[in-house]
Amino acid sequence: MNSRPYLLFICSVSAMGGLLFGYDWVVIGGAKPFYELFFGISQSPFMQGVAMTTALVGCLVGAMVAGALADRYGRKPLLSTAAVLFTASALATGYFDDFVMFNIARFIGGVGIGVASALSPMYIAEVSPAHIRGRMVSLNQMTIVLGILGAQIVNMLLARDTTDPVSQAWNLEWGWRWMFWAETLPAALFLVMSFFIPESPVYLGLKGSKGLKGSSEAGLRELFTPRYSRVLLLGLIIAVFQQWCGTNVIFNYAQEIFVGAGFNVDGMFINIVITGIANVLFTFVALYTIEKWGRRTLMLIGAGGLGIIYAILGACYFVGMTGVLMVALVVAAISCYAMTLGPVTWTLLAEIFPHRVRGIAMATCTFALWVGCCTLTFFFPPMNASLGTYGSFWVYAAICICTFVFLLRRCPETKGKSLEQLEKELTSP
Repeated sequence: MNSRPYLLFICSVSAMGGLLFGYDWVVIGGAKPFYELFFGISQSPFMQGVAMTTALVGCLVGAMVAGALADRYGRKPLLSTAAVLFTASALATGYFDDFVMFNIARFIGGVGIGVASALSPMYIAEVSPAHIRGRMVSLNQMTIVLGILGAQIVNMLLARDTTDPVSQAWNLEWGWRWMFWAETLPAALFLVMSFFIPESPVYLGLKGSKGLKGSSEAGLRELFTPRYSRVLLLGLIIAVFQQWCGTNVIFNYAQEIFVGAGFNVDGMFINIVITGIANVLFTFVALYTIEKWGRRTLMLIGAGGLGIIYAILGACYFVGMTGVLMVALVVAAISCYAMTLGPVTWTLLAEIFPHRVRGIAMATCTFALWVGCCTLTFFFPPMNASLGTYGSFWVYAAICICTFVFLLRRCPETKGKSLEQLEKELTSP
């Protein structure tokens, strides 16, 4: 794995899990106005919340089982399994006319997201040398945002003029289906390419040195011992904060946010793509800064920067401001997140845990991350209804500032250090 082109190839294949993660996670936001009318839930906030969170519940299950299965069977088979789940979910979600079956299909896709989100960055970290590990793991975030942008563009292209009755009928019957079906092509490609990458050398080393029967259970018990308490707490807070910082609400509830800022549905789709482009561009910035500025610096910039932006955004909603300035503030928030918390979270989680417990630790933190995402997504509609959009953004601002203080005191710098060196530094004696 010393060849740079070969390393880039296998990391890119693994990162396709991130591409599908991003697409599957965000595509529902564009389909939302249409499938809600099709299933007759447009006046039921509870059922809308169910539809939006079913896949996230699947993420919890996928993340929960990913670590144990990866330690028992290897990283590579789990990546192939995630590809199968993505393909099946994409086909089934667009096929079913029954709301229950629609949600079951979304749940299956969510399991794929949970598995891929835990395994892709971990696999990349385990095959990459220390001096470029951060950049390689950031490829996973790059593919996530490319998947998000791809979903946003597909949604915009497939959504027809909402003022024309014939076009609106197409949106309600076929448009939302094709938004989900479009995922099958990259999912099938990921499945094929996953057979051409090697198993992680870390997994092979663990398997060869001591065998892995029962190691996942032992690893889970060991993870919750005092020796790993400090690094586990750090990982859990970083994981949950990536979701509770609030940026992902912009993707999942873009309709409410941009309509609240004075835009119609057609303008909403254009603005969503603008945020997606900013997301991609500033993730490129992260690829070049993560090895120069370091993980700790970027995490502090992200937490502090988002806290300030959300405070201003909340004030603008409070005074009833609309138009381009609101879009600019939303883009600023997305840009800040894309070059900091988005990629750096996955890099840190893949780096800070020792080899012996990395699989189960990564799964535990990813499970916590999806708990954070699930609660964020489910509770935004009632919070937004009770506090207003301005109040919601002020809550996220407070979370960001509090986490900034925690990171300032507890977040280490991992740039340029081997995984073995980090293990010695971060685990208590």
